Amino acid sequence: MGETSRKRRFSRSAAAALTAVVLLATGALTGCDSASDTRGNGSPAKPRPSPSPTPVWDRSPDSIAAVGDSITRGFDACVVFSDCPEVSWATGTDATVRSLALRLIGEPAVTERSWNFARSGADVADLAEQMTQAAAKRPELVTVMVGANDACADTAERMTPVEEFRSSFAAAVRQLRRSAPKAQMYVSSVPDLKRLWSTGRGNPLGRQIWKLGICASMLGNAEDGSAKAQTRRDRVHERVVAYNEVLKDVCGKDLRCRYDGGAVFEYRFEGEQLSRWDWFHPSKNGQQRLAEIAYRNVTAAKPPRA
Repeated sequence: MGETSRKRRFSRSAAAALTAVVLLATGALTGCDSASDTRGNGSPAKPRPSPSPTPVWDRSPDSIAAVGDSITRGFDACVVFSDCPEVSWATGTDATVRSLALRLIGEPAVTERSWNFARSGADVADLAEQMTQAAAKRPELVTVMVGANDACADTAERMTPVEEFRSSFAAAVRQLRRSAPKAQMYVSSVPDLKRLWSTGRGNPLGRQIWKLGICASMLGNAEDGSAKAQTRRDRVHERVVAYNEVLKDVCGKDLRCRYDGGAVFEYRFEGEQLSRWDWFHPSKNGQQRLAEIAYRNVTAAKPPRA
């Protein structure tokens, strides 16, 4: 029997009863909905927050561009007062160092799909321009190591202010995003300059080189143990810590960025990891340690915990 025929058999009283049931049911449902939208005190319930977007991270990028300062250029790792990009922790080709690019991409493609735009002496204000150069290559990963020169001023008073550092770094990230929105960023923490001073100050040659002006805010008058000198070094140390907080914070707001969790800052560079010429920049061995840290963090299933 069809649906239409069944409907015709309802009497008017049955139809009226059905209407009443429907109205009661509708009211009950409305009451339930109202109850679910209020708390026990009758106040409207707060809407549930949307789940946070899941960070996007490719653990095996096959093209890398590096930006930053003298550490990424391999300064003083091969020849005194000279860059040596072939031993760079980020994009170098040296088989002993085994850079991040070499570990991820391998030979011979590493020379075709990795680029080093870092510059010795660069500080965070130079980063936006380097990001522009990096973005032009459309890399899948951009490595960032910057901040040491912002703390290594002629005097502690001339260090880059923290808010200025934040503004410049955030601007550099925006610059990359404008041209390469899908590029990933791996951001290294700034090394612990005070620990480098403590390690290298015992080397006579290193102290002589430091007198030429290398990171005077921290390394100047290296053997001065006065309260004034200690206060100066503490001030530089605190500034580096603040820079790392900025790097962590700005990176954390970008879904395609991964901060190293402070791994480079916490690493204890010993004599063999420091340049035999200036006892401050990483040696080949030190570059290898940086490459190991980067590779471990880039390929990890989850980002390191700061």
